[in-house]
Amino acid sequence: MYAVIATGGKQYRVSEGERLTVERLGADNGAEVELRPVLLVDGETVLSTPAQLDGASVAARVVGDTKGPKITGFTYKAKTNSRRRWGHRQALSEIEITAISKG
Repeated sequence: MYAVIATGGKQYRVSEGERLTVERLGADNGAEVELRPVLLVDGETVLSTPAQLDGASVAARVVGDTKGPKITGFTYKAKTNSRRRWGHRQALSEIEITAISKG
């Protein structure tokens, strides 16, 4: 059985026991979170409509927080002495999928 979940504006295919890194959830380490499934596949059965997914849920446990890779940028405008360097590291949460239920 696997599910496709949506979190942080992205979709991930997950199964029980799997660990993945998603955008920061804002939950403490060890906290249980419930994620919204977009699609649920159980052998031959595929649940995809909102009516079918009404009771379905994916439970996950927050393992820890981390940061993504450093992204650097440079902005330059000619003839105006305008230069700007910037950087960014995305805040991420590592989660472990504990249960997938059809409801």
